[in-house]
Amino acid sequence: MGENIKKIHMGPAKCSVDLGDGSERGLYVDQDYILQKLGRPHRGISLMYCYYPKDKGWPGRASVVHASDDVSFAWDYPYDDYFTYKGGINGNLNDEPFTYMRDVRRHGQDVILTLTIDPTLEDEYLIAIAKDLTTFGRVLMRINHEATGNWFSFTKRTTYQGIADFFVRFHNILKEYAPNVKTILCAGGVEHPEKGPEIEMEKEFSEAVRATDIWSVDKYLALHWGWPYDVAEKGGNSHKRDKVSDIYSMTKASYDRFKYLCDGVNKPMVMSELNADGDVTGPYDQCLMVQEFCDLVKNDPDQWFSAFTLYQFRDDGRLGLEITDPNNSAVGIEQPLLYTYKNIIHDEFFSPSMTLESDADLPVKLRWGGSEDADGIAIPVHLEKNPHFAELYFDEKTVDANLMIEFAGRWFYKAPGVKCIDLMSAFFECPIDGPADVTLKIFAPPASGENDKSQGDDWMTNYYYELKGLPRIRLVYGPIED
Repeated sequence: MGENIKKIHMGPAKCSVDLGDGSERGLYVDQDYILQKLGRPHRGISLMYCYYPKDKGWPGRASVVHASDDVSFAWDYPYDDYFTYKGGINGNLNDEPFTYMRDVRRHGQDVILTLTIDPTLEDEYLIAIAKDLTTFGRVLMRINHEATGNWFSFTKRTTYQGIADFFVRFHNILKEYAPNVKTILCAGGVEHPEKGPEIEMEKEFSEAVRATDIWSVDKYLALHWGWPYDVAEKGGNSHKRDKVSDIYSMTKASYDRFKYLCDGVNKPMVMSELNADGDVTGPYDQCLMVQEFCDLVKNDPDQWFSAFTLYQFRDDGRLGLEITDPNNSAVGIEQPLLYTYKNIIHDEFFSPSMTLESDADLPVKLRWGGSEDADGIAIPVHLEKNPHFAELYFDEKTVDANLMIEFAGRWFYKAPGVKCIDLMSAFFECPIDGPADVTLKIFAPPASGENDKSQGDDWMTNYYYELKGLPRIRLVYGPIED
């Protein structure tokens, strides 16, 4: 292996897929585990945190420091019951969420940071957060999401105009101190199309719609918001189920209205939380509803929709690809949705684009600008038939590399120091029948999870790695001993 090496560029999918990992409903699951389960990295991983540094009990989690038998709703605490953001003024960058952000990025994914924040905080608090994020490459930041709702603590501390103004203020601070960060406005969209084309609280949020980098709504095809304090039963009033086509139409109408408010200027439109709650649908209709939504996206000739975030990987309720084992929170119980979703994200429509470019010679400089903008190498590999052994071996030139590798449709992670990667799982679910030509693709995200300030003026958005050699591939087409 080593002839005909080509440079290859990884760009955005027609519709990108992101994944929620941890929230008030579940713990963070490491990226090695998720990659093994799903067989490919995501564009981004959504992490959900809160920041109320002046509140009593901070930085303890609200449900712990303010535990009470009187609580009967997930948001009935003095501040939001997310895990707490440990950065900011006098913060600790070796604590959450930064440990997880590094894990996400070294596995070739972008960080999507959801942060609910006290909107009365002074600029100095926001500047400190911005400075925390400068080394993490392309970060997508969702500030005070579901902003037109009434359940989060930040909605009780100011007016809705105040929430919108806070978003614009923080957006402007990020542009000045952390230009690598793009903001996501997640507010109410078109909720009642029969009443007109306006979005919720359009007067208050119009300036935020124009200021933000990305538009978003959260839409659950079915949701049990009474969890975990009651059980969804017929006739109950703590859950709902909508028609998938209605959700799709309202989201598209929201995009059209956002665009109208920006005088026709187009911005990416995403759905930052999407799922059908298994508490309402059961495990089988949950699969059908998510599949139906993705089919609508794929078959719409307008292709207006940029990305969605599946909420979430492992959930204590039934909003996950796995549900948490009640006996052991480190164990996930796979749901049928995991297999439906796995098929969806391996569809070419939802996969990153790959463009072969010029020939490459070793050593070769690889560039990581993010999961939608990376330059790697592609190496042709001929397979005589379905192998019994397929392995990559790394020598002294390559053993310290941090690599994301795609082979025969499946992705693998190689951490620094690892000498051998077993590629056989690419063939367990999709064996080949006869000879085949496949491509080994190699990309190099930062091993530390952070960009390097010493690498040049573009260090906030680009990370570079010089690959000095190639791994040796071992292919064996039968048992070692019969």
